[in-house]
Amino acid sequence: MRLNILALLASVVLVSACAQDQDISSGSSGTGTVASTTGSSSGSGVGSSALEPGSKEEFIAEVGDRVFFGYDKSDLTSSAQSTLDSQALWLQKYPSVRVTVEGHCDERGTREYNLALGERRASSVKDYLVARGIDGGRISTISYGKERPTALGNNKGAWMQNRRGVTVVD
Repeated sequence: MRLNILALLASVVLVSACAQDQDISSGSSGTGTVASTTGSSSGSGVGSSALEPGSKEEFIAEVGDRVFFGYDKSDLTSSAQSTLDSQALWLQKYPSVRVTVEGHCDERGTREYNLALGERRASSVKDYLVARGIDGGRISTISYGKERPTALGNNKGAWMQNRRGVTVVD
């Protein structure tokens, strides 16, 4: 299990190092980069047989719990949509499971602006899942803005990891 986590973290660092990000000084919104850091859509995670069906751990291992957004963006790229398609299939498999979608931002911008942007990101994820047949009553949203960074640092790699939508199994 620890080896899987280390491999996952190494892949996140590699993706972060290779991804191009919007230059803050340019003032344009850029295209950003969207990727999934956990799970696979195939459901063939190593050691997945030991996970409790319908659990948070199975969701993360089998599907992936997050999508990433471009700088100042709340729209979903094809990579994010692919991850969310997998999430929708998993949620259809477990119809009693409820989730909360968290919207997060990087440290740039005011608190108020980032709370609003985080809400738009969470809503984009929820709307996509609902469009894929998941009952909206099973999905709540919350924005944390820039208050809960997953990566510390004042650099492009940290900013990219913090611009995310996270689906949390309740």
